[in-house]
Amino acid sequence: MSLPPGKAGSTGIRAWFSVAASCLLMSLVASAETSPWSLHFSPVETIIAFTIGDSLHTIHGSFRLKSGEVTLDPNTGQMHGLIIVDATSGQSGSRIRDRRMHREILQTERYPEITFRPDRVEGKVLASGSSSVQVHGVFSINGGDHEITLPARIQTSAGHWILDLHFTIPYVKWGIKNPSTFLLRVSQSVEIDVHATGASGFGSSRG
Repeated sequence: MSLPPGKAGSTGIRAWFSVAASCLLMSLVASAETSPWSLHFSPVETIIAFTIGDSLHTIHGSFRLKSGEVTLDPNTGQMHGLIIVDATSGQSGSRIRDRRMHREILQTERYPEITFRPDRVEGKVLASGSSSVQVHGVFSINGGDHEITLPARIQTSAGHWILDLHFTIPYVKWGIKNPSTFLLRVSQSVEIDVHATGASGFGSSRG
């Protein structure tokens, strides 16, 4: 391409470089927007708590995370990955109650893991800031698979995220034994709270 001599030529060169730089910047931004985002769940930085009521009091307990890796396509909302909870780690502060929970209710010797496989997110997850979304996937427990949608709040920033979940598991409807006795009636659902934080690929391009 021929350029006019003198000042006109200098102006043309600057304009050409300006257009080229703008195109490159747009390309980089588009690449970052379309790149999948990743979340790595650390067992040390993940808290899984459960609450269940009976006719006398409210029982609080916890489980430990084994591992978790999830990827999210911010354009389509599609998710892939697996979150694994150590079912054998479940505890409620009572040896007798926990022994029964593991042997008769959760049967953790036979089913030592509880898993969640997310497949899509409903709502927009911001690359930076707070987002309230719905995460759909398959929850597996006691050998059964159950579709579920979990309300989630996620706070994201460059290289870091914080996730909070609160949801209800209707375990009796899912075929898990109700621990109620003649004298002690136990709720047929259990409340789950998850708080997790970790490193991520939010807002960054991955090759």
